[in-house]
Amino acid sequence: MELSNAVSLSIVTEAKEYSQTQCNILINGNNTGIKVSGKILEAAIAVAEDYYLLFLTDDVIFEESLNITFIHLKTGILENLELGGQYSTGTFEKLHIEQDSVKFRFIGDTTWSVKVQKSPSLRLPFSDPRGVTRSSKLKKYIDITANPAPARIDDSR
Repeated sequence: MELSNAVSLSIVTEAKEYSQTQCNILINGNNTGIKVSGKILEAAIAVAEDYYLLFLTDDVIFEESLNITFIHLKTGILENLELGGQYSTGTFEKLHIEQDSVKFRFIGDTTWSVKVQKSPSLRLPFSDPRGVTRSSKLKKYIDITANPAPARIDDSR
């Protein structure tokens, strides 16, 4: 895994009251035909040839969320997670790329760790840390953990 400067975004539709900004993904300035939610590309990680892990935010001041999107250039979006919660805001920071995982901070003092795989594995319902939203499929490409556990609104863990 390594940080990629080849990835950029081109806005297709701006955010509306109940929808996020939609952007096309560009690789070296060429449109891939893949559309993602998010306005600001915080980081793009080249996982393997044609596989990218994208970290995107919406540029919303008081309720920022982070979209973590795993794509394959030929098949499109493999999986998307949203990290955040109502009335919570965060800043994407302290990105650290390891051989098989990516660590970062977003919302509070929690360090998040993301691992991806090119083929899906079984996902157990309700197994993600607090604040993570993903589709209800039983397969996953992205494994996410949090240390320490994200705080609740009353600051308890």
